[in-house]
Amino acid sequence: MTEVLDIVASALASAAAPCITCSFQAEDVVVVDMIRRVRPAIPVLFLETFHHFAETLAYRDEMAARWQLNLVNLKAAEPQVGLWQTSTTDCCARHKVGPLFAALDGYDAWFTGLRREQSPSRANLAVVEEFRLPTGKVLSKISPLAAWTTRDVWRYAREHDIPLLPLYDAGFSSIGCEPCTTVPLDPLNPRSGRWGGQKLECGIHLQPVDSK
Repeated sequence: MTEVLDIVASALASAAAPCITCSFQAEDVVVVDMIRRVRPAIPVLFLETFHHFAETLAYRDEMAARWQLNLVNLKAAEPQVGLWQTSTTDCCARHKVGPLFAALDGYDAWFTGLRREQSPSRANLAVVEEFRLPTGKVLSKISPLAAWTTRDVWRYAREHDIPLLPLYDAGFSSIGCEPCTTVPLDPLNPRSGRWGGQKLECGIHLQPVDSK
């Protein structure tokens, strides 16, 4: 854990305008807890997709109040509720990717709760990497828990008396928008309950970096 805390402290020390994205899943909440102890006022970006579980929104509000978070709710300029029924790709692009990338343009360091264990698409996740936004701006993307297991995450939460999203008790292991999230279809694949198992990512973590 000392190594992870050192990563967080070093990244914060070198960042002029850091932020963290938080879906209020266990990993994200753990990273928020680590960061808020060093930088209490760091912006915590939450994507209001208009499709969240009621439990997620209630938990978000509970933790924001408990920790006095600088919560920033990001929304699509023109939300389209129910778009997922036509295209989950278009729905994620409108309600997640667009609003987040627009907001990230105002920061130089982006903390996430991503972990390599979560998905094959994250198996080669770097702890620190460059991330190029559609505008061309490059920021530092930091995933301090990249090497952590689910057990590590839950142990930290237990040791630091952090309550977790109640949906975990109902069998969910990866929690996104309500219409596109079920309990895991494959018990060995925690993200298999997302998008009916048809895709692994919503798009916000797949933006390629143009090295030209």
